[in-house]
Amino acid sequence: MTQKRSRDLAVYGISVAAELVGTGQQNLRLYERKGLLDPQRTEGGTRRYSEEDLDVLRRISHLLAQGLNLSGIGLVLSLEAENASLRNELERQDSQQGKKQKASES
Repeated sequence: MTQKRSRDLAVYGISVAAELVGTGQQNLRLYERKGLLDPQRTEGGTRRYSEEDLDVLRRISHLLAQGLNLSGIGLVLSLEAENASLRNELERQDSQQGKKQKASES
């Protein structure tokens, strides 16, 4: 299993996830209702959190400590995700351009 794959594997229950990030279970439920987080679910409907989810929860906690409200945090998380996506696209394009350049030099 790759490192990326293991980070998105949902293995933590809500009580463990809340304890790991230092918040209450009710906060995790609130963040989900507000659309800040979307944990995976078991067939029985139990929430399961991954390492990536825990990173998002830590980011939410940090932004709350900076004085942002949940609406503002939603915007920040959305913009950060869009920024990451654009960076990945640029890296992919740069990689393809580099391959084309090497091929033309050969």
